[in-house]
Amino acid sequence: TCQIPGTSSVNFTCSASTKSSLHNYLYVFILGQLLLGVGGTPLYTLGTAFIDDSVPKHKSSLYIGIGYAMSLLGPAIGYVLGGQLLNIYIDIQIPESTKMDQDDPRWLGAWWIPFLACFFSIWLLIIPFSCFPKHLPGTAKLQAEKVSETHNDGSHVLVENKNIGKSFKDFPVALLILLKNPVLMSLIIASSSEALVATGFATFLPKFIENQFGKTSSFSATLGGLVLIPAAALGQIISGIFVSKCKMDCKSIIKFMIGTCSVALLLNTVFLFAKCGSEPFAGVSETYNGTGTLYNLTAPCNANCGCLRSMYYPVCGRDEVQYFSPCFAGCTSHLFNNVKKTYHNCSCIGKPKGENSSEDFLYEAVPGKCPTQCKFLPLFLTFFFSAIVFTFMAVTPTTVAILRCVPDKQRSFALGVQSVFLRLLGTVPGPILFGVAIDNSCTLWDINECKTKGACWVYDNERMAYLLMGISAACKIVTIIFVVMAVCLYKPPPAGAALSQKDSEVVSAIHI
Repeated sequence: TCQIPGTSSVNFTCSASTKSSLHNYLYVFILGQLLLGVGGTPLYTLGTAFIDDSVPKHKSSLYIGIGYAMSLLGPAIGYVLGGQLLNIYIDIQIPESTKMDQDDPRWLGAWWIPFLACFFSIWLLIIPFSCFPKHLPGTAKLQAEKVSETHNDGSHVLVENKNIGKSFKDFPVALLILLKNPVLMSLIIASSSEALVATGFATFLPKFIENQFGKTSSFSATLGGLVLIPAAALGQIISGIFVSKCKMDCKSIIKFMIGTCSVALLLNTVFLFAKCGSEPFAGVSETYNGTGTLYNLTAPCNANCGCLRSMYYPVCGRDEVQYFSPCFAGCTSHLFNNVKKTYHNCSCIGKPKGENSSEDFLYEAVPGKCPTQCKFLPLFLTFFFSAIVFTFMAVTPTTVAILRCVPDKQRSFALGVQSVFLRLLGTVPGPILFGVAIDNSCTLWDINECKTKGACWVYDNERMAYLLMGISAACKIVTIIFVVMAVCLYKPPPAGAALSQKDSEVVSAIHI
């Protein structure tokens, strides 16, 4: 609260030599993410090829779609349960010396508990995974019945004649064959562009909801999971069923992707009309009742309070304006009433809107941000859900098309190459690009007395919506361009193409 004249205020001393060692833990998190990637990637390359080998060709897309959809069930549970665990303090017990609740900006949730739970769960799955044979019963017959749809650029003959892939020495040649496949590379770049948007929103959708619509971080994380994950799973299952029922060939699958990406681009315009303006914030979006200046938290009404910018504790005044802290609102006292704190004698807070109050009215404020007046959340979630459905309707067809357009012996390798490009061009730069865009929409940074820049406290909601829409729309356009290129460049093999040498050997083995 505002210091009463004559009392001493808190003094801070800055020391350039004193640095926290906490930043070193960033490398522990990076190592953890690296290990997660090493352990999880084979499931999406070797596992997908194993599914494709073990089912009839026209059902492959259905099973891959179901598999990908189930891989989203984990993040769904993670979002929902993780959001609830954020209601628990990071150290389980709140220190007695610190009085904090979830509205306090210093609150940190127990994010580490799900990692321990997943650790034990994954170990339980290792035993059944290790019991699977190299080929399921009936795989040989299914392989013999399949007809090649490899892009007709000569790579299929080259791989078969020189038996490329038998030895690790063939790695450079095998990689070069895939990199020279224009259909494969077009599909990979298109999927990487989609992955950039998907991972960006998966990371920052809760933050977007929290700031645009004034929700808590816990509720926003839960709501984000309830929108993103079911929509993504639904899109993958629908596309898998559609491609399977229509028995689409490789070229038809790529054309189908053009349609889904185009619809997703149109639905992406939800950011234009389902955005919210910034709520009134004294010293940021408006002045203190006509006094002071914009982007300056200090005004005549709190000039003598000795307020610190390092202590962010937002309060909402009776005038429906948000203040940086009780001190910057000029409040000199506080009361606890039924476990709810209220602040009184606030010199910066104006008269309540719509009320004729006397000059000696006891103005007050309550902790937390002011309730948002924006009512667009249901509209945004509806359109965004639809956009995610159509976005992920292209994921399963992309995987199936990649498996079809490369030589049979290179399918797992092709998925591995796609995975590398997805990381390099999609999932790695995606959150970084979205994070930079969100930071660029910041209007009030945490800058302490030592001039050290910290987190962002207040964002320009409209600027944030436009920046995220711009990034998403640009990536969608890139996706459509490269999918169109894949359709134009694809050359189907001659009608009734012969089985590969591997398939012929399998058929002979069956007869023997």
